[in-house]
Amino acid sequence: MTNDTSKWFTSWFDTPFYHILYKDRDDTEAHAFMDTLTAYLNIPEHGTILDLACGKGRHARYLNKIGYDVTGVDLSENSIDFAKQFENHRLKFDVHNMCKPYHTKFDAVFNLFTSFGYFDKNEDNLNTIKAIKSNLNEFGFGVIDFMNSEFVIDNLVPEEVKTVDNIEFHLKRYVDAGYIIKDITFTADETLYNFQERVRGFTLADFEVLFEEAGVHLFDVFGDYKLGKFNPKASERLVMIFK
Repeated sequence: MTNDTSKWFTSWFDTPFYHILYKDRDDTEAHAFMDTLTAYLNIPEHGTILDLACGKGRHARYLNKIGYDVTGVDLSENSIDFAKQFENHRLKFDVHNMCKPYHTKFDAVFNLFTSFGYFDKNEDNLNTIKAIKSNLNEFGFGVIDFMNSEFVIDNLVPEEVKTVDNIEFHLKRYVDAGYIIKDITFTADETLYNFQERVRGFTLADFEVLFEEAGVHLFDVFGDYKLGKFNPKASERLVMIFK
């Protein structure tokens, strides 16, 4: 039996296999980034943060732990159902399409870990930035933490086999029509699965165009989770602060 999917971000993210493949993500690095970022932004004590495309809530939960009022939203119902077990009076999760504004304003809106550029229509990417802007209060800042596409393309590993929880994931990476694509094939429970991740290879210049069209101002650009200087050839991340 074969299971093929097309709408990758509404299907792949909703499977348990996505979380199996990426279970080794570095929480220590993620927590240190949140410490550094919130200190840099000088978010007030008990400040409000929207974690946009929060997945199962690993960033949102830590931000709440260090003292912030956090709302995590994601399109994946399964991820939000999982995250809801961690809710408290200062942490909540909700199913939400990030192309549309949420119904509350915040001190900061975070879009983390390359959770942008999924859409086929560029207007959806633009609408996401417009939505972030509309969800910021007078003193709020938006943050998009994206991959540095130029670095990723230059260092692309075309093929890789990764075994996690006795599942052998076959990964193929390539660039096509401006998208950085990862084909993921594996067998589980005697079923052959084929998934694909597609992310637009946005550069800083591409984001600058989107920001101008959305009417937001880009304040700072960093190249790593320690907020080091951005180098288009050497930096692994593209962290943008705007409002």
